[in-house]
Amino acid sequence: MVSEYLKQNTADYHDAAEKLFNSEKIFNKTFTLEDYKKIIHTNYLMLLHSEDKIFNSLSGKYADKLQLAERKKLPLIEKDLESLSLDNQTASHDLEFDTEHEALGAMYVIEGSTLGGNVIAKQLSKTDGFDAVTFNFFGCYQENTGPMWKNFKEVLDTEVSEEKYGEVLSGAKKLYSFLLNVN
Repeated sequence: MVSEYLKQNTADYHDAAEKLFNSEKIFNKTFTLEDYKKIIHTNYLMLLHSEDKIFNSLSGKYADKLQLAERKKLPLIEKDLESLSLDNQTASHDLEFDTEHEALGAMYVIEGSTLGGNVIAKQLSKTDGFDAVTFNFFGCYQENTGPMWKNFKEVLDTEVSEEKYGEVLSGAKKLYSFLLNVN
């Protein structure tokens, strides 16, 4: 299954992202509003440079099965930017996905961040200093986070043939590399 293949082959990237964003501080309640601003800003840049490209790369088959209209996150994270008094920016980095399968791999990174973001939002909502934070991006699916992730994984696992795993992994690595190096 491609979802397991991606999980195994992007584990180092995932760990590097957790380190970059000081994720351990989230659970020991030492995560600050400045830490949160960094994670929102970096995820904003990732979405700004990738979301439309990903969605435009996917055929109608995926648009329907993945409920793409319900997965748009850029407008939500822009609300978070505004509430945190951070500036919107224009796309300034090259990030391209060469195939539909690369776009699916990149989407895996974004959907995975949504899954983790739900946990982050719940944890930070219990942390001092986060009373006024709205968590538009991290709480985007609310109680539907589990079902949305499950749907995404099922579509990947049923639609992507084994010979395309490398392309999907390539897209995931491209987006992880971008996330880890953009600022």
